[in-house]
Amino acid sequence: MRSTQPLQSGMPTGSKYMGWWGSMGGPKQKGITSYTVSPFQQNAMHGAFRNYAFYGYKRIVAQAPYFAIPFAIGYGIYSWGSKRNAFLNSKEGHRLHGGEE
Repeated sequence: MRSTQPLQSGMPTGSKYMGWWGSMGGPKQKGITSYTVSPFQQNAMHGAFRNYAFYGYKRIVAQAPYFAIPFAIGYGIYSWGSKRNAFLNSKEGHRLHGGEE
């Protein structure tokens, strides 16, 4: 649907204006408390490596069945395939499987 008013540049005006960026002209909010810590008081990596030495080990051991077993199976298949390919492309492999020498 097309507006009947011509386009204007600048701030919106008129009876339909509802405030700028959420400032709707309503009552101020009360009871909201926010706390911050000074960037000079923060130490983001405090104890990170010490805590990982104790708690990270437990996490890795708990998750090991989910990544170690599939990794071992995949590595076994890859190593078997590499050895099989090397054998089939050798003189002995050609001789046993009827390939041309």
